[in-house]
Amino acid sequence: MGAFALDMTVCPAAGEHPLQYNYTFWYSRRTPSRPASSQSYEQNIRQIGTVASVEQFWKLYSHLVRPGDLSGHSDFHLFKEGIKPMWEDESNRSGGKWIIRLRKGLANRFWENIILAMVGEQFMVGEEICGAVVSIRFQEDILSIWNRTSSDQITTSRIRDTLRRVLNLPANTIMEYKTHNDSLRDNSSFRNTKISL
Repeated sequence: MGAFALDMTVCPAAGEHPLQYNYTFWYSRRTPSRPASSQSYEQNIRQIGTVASVEQFWKLYSHLVRPGDLSGHSDFHLFKEGIKPMWEDESNRSGGKWIIRLRKGLANRFWENIILAMVGEQFMVGEEICGAVVSIRFQEDILSIWNRTSSDQITTSRIRDTLRRVLNLPANTIMEYKTHNDSLRDNSSFRNTKISL
C-alpha cells in the first residue's frame, strides 16, 4: 500500500450498506523480551485496510487470519477511521478500556462477536466507542474495547453491560477497566487493572 492511500477516504460502493462510521483494521506484533515504548509500538503497528460498508467489512474480514491462529504477542485492532490504536491518540487520551481475559481457544468467536456489535452500533453510546483489540499472548488471549471518556460512569457501565450481553458472558465473569492514563503511567495495557464483576 502506498503512502498516499492513508489520505484516501473510503466510501460505500453503489448498492452497498454503509456503516455508521468507517473502521480501520490494524495489526501489531512485538517481541515480548523488548520493553515497548510508544515510538517502537507505533513502528510495529500496521494498517491493514479501511471499510465503509457491510460488504467491504466482510470482504476484508474474510481474508484475515483468525486471532487464534496468530502467534504469541500479536494484536488485531479495529478502530474508527482516523483514530490510531494508541493511548496517546487525541480520541483515546481521556478514555479507557474494558478488558476481558480469555482462556485459549475462545478468541476467534469473541473477537468476531465484539467487532460485529461495534460496527453494528449495538453499544448505543454515540461516538464514545473508539475501537476494539484482541491480544494474543502465550498463556491467555485478551479482548478489550476502548472508549473516549473514562470519567463517564454511565457510559462505561453501559459498554460493560453490552459486552456481557453480546458475548453472552456468565454473571461471574471478571471484567477489568483501565484508563489510558494508568496505562501510560505503568507502560502496560493489562497490569494494575480495576476488577469489576
